[in-house]
Amino acid sequence: MEVPPLAYRPEYSGVLCVRCPRIDATLPTSKGNDAPCENPHMKRILHTLTIGLIPLLTLFLGLQLGMQYEQQRLHSELSELEFLYKGGTGSGEVIADPEQDVDLALMWSVWRLLMVHYIHPEDIQVEPMLYGAVSGMVEAVGDPYSAFMTPSENQEFRQGLNGKLQGIGAELTLREDSVVIVAPLRGSPAAKAGLLPGDIVLEVDGVPTAGKTLNEVVQAIRGESGTEVALTIERPGEESIRTVRITRSNIDIPSVEYELKESGSGSVGYIAINQFADHTNTEVERALTELEEADLDGIILDVRFNGGGYLDRAVDLASMFLRHGKVVSVARKEGEPEAHYVHGRPIDTDTPLVVLMNEGSASASEILAGALQDHKRATIIGKKSFGKGTVQEIFELPGGASLRVTVAKWLTPSGRDLGKEGVEPDIEVERTPQDMEAELDPQLDRAIEWIFTEAQSITPVESPIEG
Repeated sequence: MEVPPLAYRPEYSGVLCVRCPRIDATLPTSKGNDAPCENPHMKRILHTLTIGLIPLLTLFLGLQLGMQYEQQRLHSELSELEFLYKGGTGSGEVIADPEQDVDLALMWSVWRLLMVHYIHPEDIQVEPMLYGAVSGMVEAVGDPYSAFMTPSENQEFRQGLNGKLQGIGAELTLREDSVVIVAPLRGSPAAKAGLLPGDIVLEVDGVPTAGKTLNEVVQAIRGESGTEVALTIERPGEESIRTVRITRSNIDIPSVEYELKESGSGSVGYIAINQFADHTNTEVERALTELEEADLDGIILDVRFNGGGYLDRAVDLASMFLRHGKVVSVARKEGEPEAHYVHGRPIDTDTPLVVLMNEGSASASEILAGALQDHKRATIIGKKSFGKGTVQEIFELPGGASLRVTVAKWLTPSGRDLGKEGVEPDIEVERTPQDMEAELDPQLDRAIEWIFTEAQSITPVESPIEG
């Protein structure tokens, strides 16, 4: 019989079995090649290897199955996200109940993906993510006047209406994706720095405003009193871009300022209305009562650089100068326009009246000027108004947040859409930046001149629009 290679080793006294590594094992014979090798040591080795391999094989199979399941789940989620992103579940139509009709799987899927895959999950904060999602949803509507306000933003907004702010004292808005100054408040750091209605804010402290929300820009501009902010400004009609450095301060806005302007020709009561806030009506009433102790030849209401305020205050002020009639109509998305009429007892319906207005006159200022103009109760002098003819309603939300949303548009008594047309002056007079720097006011001068030279020849007309 031929011995297989390496089966015999002369240095050993025994024979090396080809079936197991043990020396002296019985070499198979030609008649019993298939007989098992009776080796108890080999059995123990095989038993040990079997016990050790089974857990390893189980772990390996488990990892393979787990990875396969995770890949399938991730693929399924991504497919669903792609389907939702392509608009497969919506048509853009107006829905009645978003809680029932809108599938929010996209948002929850993104949230889960962030929790699972973001490298620093401990940095994920629920409240900022929630506020960011809600803010983005409102911003996506595309209306510059609708906004979600966090508790801190809501508090600052309320303080602003009450005349308590720290910042530069300018009202901002979004127009064609640009941050535009509506009006610098009278006597504010913004006004002293020479900012004008219509100025476009390109950068705040070197950071571009493009792509930012209005609230983000406002928050960047606001700051503690005494600190400085740099605004990069583009002024329509001018080629050069300027950087204006403004020192923030406490903005204590007087709602109403007034004085008696006397000359050899007579006396004029001058009332500057800076905003339509909570107590503006009582302050104007007090001013009128005090001024009319003199024998007035005319009254000037100055709403230049007045960005607006509460609708009710505009109706209150119009009611002081009109006997009856419509002040403004609020046209909502459904139904007939809701008319707001003169109420209470008027204070003065006969004294010649001028409303001073400029590009910074917006919102409630336009309501007052439009009503007095339509009823032929006042002559409007200055420049065309800003043209913010929409109504925002504020809904208070849990936790101190709020939603400011455009719910309607304003129509003057004659039906003019203030948002589209604004208010055109009866007598147009320019006041240039150079005039302001030199403390000249040709608009006010023209108003006084009109009262003494032209108003006396005009017969007052009693509310021709009654609708």
